[in-house]
Amino acid sequence: MTVWDDLVGQEKVSAVLDAAARDADALVTAAAADEPLPEASKMTHAWLFTGPPGAGRSQAARAFAAALQCVSPDRALGGAPGCGFCDGCHTALLGTHADVTTVAAVGAEILVKDMRDTVRKSFTAPANGRWQIILVEDAERLNEKSANAVLKAVEEPAPRTVWLLCAPSIEDVLPTIRSRCRHLNLRTPSVDAVADMLVRRDGIEPGVAAAAARATQGHVDRARRLATDPAARERRAAVLKLPLRLDEVGACLKAAQELVDAAAEDAKQLAEEMDGKEAEELKAALGAAQGGRLPRGTAGVMKDLEDMQKRRRTRTQRDSLDIALGDLTAFYRDVLALQLGSRVAIANGDAEDALQRLARGSTPESTLRRIEAIAACREALDRNVAPLLAVEAMTMALRAG
Repeated sequence: MTVWDDLVGQEKVSAVLDAAARDADALVTAAAADEPLPEASKMTHAWLFTGPPGAGRSQAARAFAAALQCVSPDRALGGAPGCGFCDGCHTALLGTHADVTTVAAVGAEILVKDMRDTVRKSFTAPANGRWQIILVEDAERLNEKSANAVLKAVEEPAPRTVWLLCAPSIEDVLPTIRSRCRHLNLRTPSVDAVADMLVRRDGIEPGVAAAAARATQGHVDRARRLATDPAARERRAAVLKLPLRLDEVGACLKAAQELVDAAAEDAKQLAEEMDGKEAEELKAALGAAQGGRLPRGTAGVMKDLEDMQKRRRTRTQRDSLDIALGDLTAFYRDVLALQLGSRVAIANGDAEDALQRLARGSTPESTLRRIEAIAACREALDRNVAPLLAVEAMTMALRAG
């Protein structure tokens, strides 16, 4: 099983990355043997992976990182890099490889202080791997200062450093950065491809896999979560019942509060799992005895950790809300398809009675206005509007139609 097997429905992208990994392997081998470097190469120092949510941008970048770090002995016999089993591949895929640094947005933005050490590391030689790899999962969240820091590193990279940037679209990245990257655009995988992956890789029952893939419209991570997590299925079922409850103002406000509370609970659960462990590990690293006081001068470090954890909780809450809003958008899209007599496959077949009821009781114009209200709510959340205010405005607009 190679590292490319995780890229669902991305055959063309896999072929490009495989060819680049082979050329990268040849470059490293030639340099180690003090041989002339190949003249033509498909490998470059910076890559930009774009595509819609769920297409697998980060998975593609991480698979490429694993192939670049592959140390399989089969390569000496003509095997391709990216075996998926050697130590280089395994640690890169798990995120524990010493020469693969991953940067992800903790809050709404990636701050320059989050990038300083990473940019500094990008100018160093690999510690024990073949390449120094920097993977930025949310390049669209780089703010002006952090983006400029990345630009300087991408303009004049170290010889053995590779930048892998992931963003929803090419327009989400500074023109000066994207012009220095090789661009790969991933497409949304088909429902059948996602369902097949769930059956083959996760052992999900075919019926459950098909329903999860259809409900998430090819979003790989959400399909896997929906197929394996009963709590996720319960939350989605509650969201799909919401449109039928919005018959009066009080019901709209109550539904908004429930959505926000559910997202806050998700954030709280993640915090309980991670915050305490991170704090104890940092205290130990700073030399604090078990249950004892911190050494003098380290309070600022703990404050930085607490600030990061607070930003992460906010991000988690808004990500959870965004999933619910995505489910609502798909619901009203199905309503619109029924109203227009479209032959597009219904994503929410398990809520067909509710879909039919709303389709009969409203017009296509009102359904479009409701979809626009959900989009407006998502934009408001991106602008850091208080979640409850944004969701209340949305539910009132859904009621008005």
